[in-house]
Amino acid sequence: MPDLQYSLLPEPLRPLLDKFYRAHRSPMRAVAEAQIWVARHTDILAGLCLRPVSEGFWLTGLLVDPAARGQGLARGLIEHVQEQCASAIWLFCHPDLAQFYERLGFTAAANLPAQLCERLVRYQRNKAMLALEWQPAP
Repeated sequence: MPDLQYSLLPEPLRPLLDKFYRAHRSPMRAVAEAQIWVARHTDILAGLCLRPVSEGFWLTGLLVDPAARGQGLARGLIEHVQEQCASAIWLFCHPDLAQFYERLGFTAAANLPAQLCERLVRYQRNKAMLALEWQPAP
């Protein structure tokens, strides 16, 4: 997609991600302490939150505009974030999505921070979830 930009959304523009989530009927919300990353072509087409946790970040709230799916936006956004990140990134996903994240360098989480372990246990009570992690190259 021409003129597509991946960027960290400045703090004053944080409400734009919530507007994007609401427009697509998502229950997700931009978390106050999180870094907000977006893919834009005039409007936001994809977004995610990186919440500081332990010695890294927890990736949450990844959403791609349904009309823009299948164009590599999620992959491009995550790869851009990985290029900018010098810390571990953890995420939870449905088992069906594991291969997508594995192609981006994520593996089964071996060192999940305690606060994420507690959340994972709670989430797994209601649905199948895996914990994955990505480590930057040394």
